[in-house]
Amino acid sequence: MDLIKRAKEVLEIEAQAIRLLKDRLGGGFVKAVDLILKSKGRVVVSGMGKTGIIAQKFSATLASTGTPSLFLHTAEAIHGDLGKVTSEDVVIILSNSGSTEEMKKLLPILKKIGAPIISLTGNSKSVLAKYSDIVLDVSVKKEACPLGLAPTASTTATLAMADALAVCLLERKGFKEKDFAFFHPGGALGRRLLLTVQDIMRQGVSCAVVRQDKLVAEVMLAITHARAGSAIVVDKNGKLEGIFTDGDLRRHLASDKDLTARLIKDVMTKNPTVVDKDMLAAEAMRILQAKKIDEVPVVDRFRRPVGLLDVQDLLKAGLI
Repeated sequence: MDLIKRAKEVLEIEAQAIRLLKDRLGGGFVKAVDLILKSKGRVVVSGMGKTGIIAQKFSATLASTGTPSLFLHTAEAIHGDLGKVTSEDVVIILSNSGSTEEMKKLLPILKKIGAPIISLTGNSKSVLAKYSDIVLDVSVKKEACPLGLAPTASTTATLAMADALAVCLLERKGFKEKDFAFFHPGGALGRRLLLTVQDIMRQGVSCAVVRQDKLVAEVMLAITHARAGSAIVVDKNGKLEGIFTDGDLRRHLASDKDLTARLIKDVMTKNPTVVDKDMLAAEAMRILQAKKIDEVPVVDRFRRPVGLLDVQDLLKAGLI
């Protein structure tokens, strides 16, 4: 129980550090957001040590929400990496003390470059604060570490303020879910909002398309050759007439011993559900689920088949 008690104390100290930030928000925060929005360059986020890790996360959050950004390690900056910074960039420096030796060497050069500086610091009287165009106070009453040495509450407060900046920026930019998906094409959200039917549908030799005057036996061979679970049936002009699936085959076999000698037009499913090639794959998935079907023809505006979408394709794409 002593461990639980101590853990609760740590969480309360860090929660209190974040709560205190709310009363410090004001004109400086608004100016910081406006400065970044007006910038023609990138947001260069700098820090070192534990705060440097927070800076990396902040930079990654900005980049993924529509604000071009890069991380600049404070120590590496004074050993050549300052060449990454231009006068059109905005530099955001995260530092609790704001008075490290690296900081004292870095700041004058940044001023010569001409990039405006926003600081998130726990020391409003530090050298960092003096060189900054905008200072956001992220000081804490105490660290959660009993020795007062390991950055704990201070890094939590810095992260929270950085997140507040990132969220306000994305809202001011009008950043939407589709924009987020654009920067995350490999994630589940990206697949859901960017992947179209055309991206995953079966076509060419993988899509069995047969004339309606073919025998069921011929159609079954076409399905086997395409390694599919169905065949799309068309008229002599190539327009969709129906679909013949494994389900249709099983249903008719139970009552028709001569099924393989029948014309496919007599046993196919007529006027099947169809989807457009430009439809989002996620929307097509909802149609398959609602209709309780496994395959659907993909057609153009003239109702000519251009592909076949199988539930297995949605599985492979990670949509199910």
